[in-house]
Amino acid sequence: MAEEKYILPSIRKLIETYIPTKSGDFQLHLFRDELDHDHVAFVCGTVADEENVLTRVHSECFTGEVLGSLRCDCASQLELALARIAAAGRGVLIYLRQEGRGIGLLDKLRAYNLQDLGHDTVDANLLLGRAVDERTYHAAALILRELNIASIELLTNNPAKVAALRDLGIDIRGCTPLLGAVHQESNYYLQTKAKRMGHHIDLTHMVLANNPDVNGASHSSPDPVTEIRRRAQGFLALRGRPFVTLSYVQSLDGCLCARLGEPLALSGPESVVLTNRLRAAHDAVLRGIGTVLSEDPQLTVDKVGSSPQPVVLDSHLRIPDDCRLVRTGAGRLQVAGVEPCDSHRKEQLESAGITVLATVPTSDGTVNLSSVLRQLGERGIESVIVEGGIRVIRSFLDTQLLDYLVVTVVPRFIGGDFAVRLQSPLLGRLRMDHFSQFRLGTDIGLCGAPWTSTS
Repeated sequence: MAEEKYILPSIRKLIETYIPTKSGDFQLHLFRDELDHDHVAFVCGTVADEENVLTRVHSECFTGEVLGSLRCDCASQLELALARIAAAGRGVLIYLRQEGRGIGLLDKLRAYNLQDLGHDTVDANLLLGRAVDERTYHAAALILRELNIASIELLTNNPAKVAALRDLGIDIRGCTPLLGAVHQESNYYLQTKAKRMGHHIDLTHMVLANNPDVNGASHSSPDPVTEIRRRAQGFLALRGRPFVTLSYVQSLDGCLCARLGEPLALSGPESVVLTNRLRAAHDAVLRGIGTVLSEDPQLTVDKVGSSPQPVVLDSHLRIPDDCRLVRTGAGRLQVAGVEPCDSHRKEQLESAGITVLATVPTSDGTVNLSSVLRQLGERGIESVIVEGGIRVIRSFLDTQLLDYLVVTVVPRFIGGDFAVRLQSPLLGRLRMDHFSQFRLGTDIGLCGAPWTSTS
């Protein structure tokens, strides 16, 4: 840590214990400060003396995290932060007992009443004679020192939190936004945080988790990224293959492209952000060789996490040496072909740092998807997102090797090739479990877990 600028109050650790959660396994450290306030740290992996430790400093929210209130994004941020830390395999979430941005539960509820009269969250606090934000981060700084963390990567949207921790001597190497689901009830609150408190929140980049029914009532739907992380936890050990998410964008008439082999930009900006978040939530992203040849994709992630390992289904090892996946990510790229393959071409790819996965071909000569998934699992890949092209999507639907489905529907008519037109008796029996929908700007997102009907 950087040299301290201030003398901090004291804190002492009372106990440490193992806590399994739906996000992952943590060591829970309980601390007590000199005011007899208890704070906890969820620690994943080894963090002592480590640099750039993924860290969330989170303040208590009884209404959101216990009662499920939709007036704020606290519960969504808490769940998402734990999932990201668990997925990274190393990190810490510090849970500070300072309710209502430090004003306590009573004044927080009084502020709610003022907000219901038309005041925003900033003015409500001021009308109560309180500061806009009364939180302090001394306890968090002391806990980070107790854990001997050298430097951190902070999960936050709040620049004031960053400045406060740095003033307390914490070495923050970078910040990552923590953007969860937005509800109709929390939308104005988040806008106020962005406009009046300087939080780095772009509501166009957040999933609106609100589904009005025909009577105008609304209910929340889960953030698909959070739901995928929850479902993928422990899946490989249980099933012997990675968790598979199938994601694609289609027009109102079900098209992914106007003509096979020709890319078509359908996604709006909000859908692009969701694609990046979905990729960052998986260990690998899978495409067919057709989309590599037609689109030359990078399959990377922009600003919301780490890029997954690219996997290309390529029966005859046709992937071009000058494509971007080979040029920029050969050391991580995996190409799945069929046996017998061109041994010379295989040697060329492997000499370039590309892993070649060989499978026995299916009856129609294509790559065996079950074999590819099993081999990826043997290499430590716990989750895979499948993005296309059309033939690959059809194959995963037909074989039913998918565990979660995210489809974005764009309000356009294309009149071209359809994504799911299959002559398959199996596909007609697919149904969706825990089905949800959400807004993505002008697009509509649909998500759920597929299951097979016996009827």
